Amino acid sequence: MTAQPYPVSEIVASRRPHRKDAARNYDALLVAAREAFAEHGAEASLEDIARRAGVGIGTLYRNFPTRRHLFESVYASEVNDLCQVAEEVAGQGPWEALTSWLRRFVDYTVTKRAIREALNNESEIFLACRESMYAAGGPLFQRAQEAGEARKDMDFDDLLRMVSGITATNFLDEAQRDRVLTVALDGVRARD
Repeated sequence: MTAQPYPVSEIVASRRPHRKDAARNYDALLVAAREAFAEHGAEASLEDIARRAGVGIGTLYRNFPTRRHLFESVYASEVNDLCQVAEEVAGQGPWEALTSWLRRFVDYTVTKRAIREALNNESEIFLACRESMYAAGGPLFQRAQEAGEARKDMDFDDLLRMVSGITATNFLDEAQRDRVLTVALDGVRARD
């Protein structure tokens, strides 16, 4: 699997400031927003996000004029990271690459769940993110199927819906979530 440009990568690059100090603040705001949305949902305080990032509220609004712009940027950044993970794990064995990517997908769904309702399924950002995610993870699943390590009676969309369903459930802790995910992925594994 060779590195390829994803539609979401272009969106992320076009939104990120070019000056180093501005880019550093932008990145800090994305990290802070991701954490705040995971903890408090889409209603997380913008003032809290700015404080976590170590910047003033004016810097937040300069980078993200509206709450929706912040949602879209966090979402696009998460999907872009997910695409990069697909590139990073591509050298692993087929099953290991797929499960490594899916474990990162689980982390992504925590943020996605928090901001999903704020995004329109037909928005340019959402469509580019979906296309990019499928372009990044789909080949990993296909490679695992071709290697005889993943079931052939399901497709990538089935797999993502199953994992998304698991992550929509509240767990006692991450260890329990990981155990449940492991059991589910065991059902995806091809049997001889």
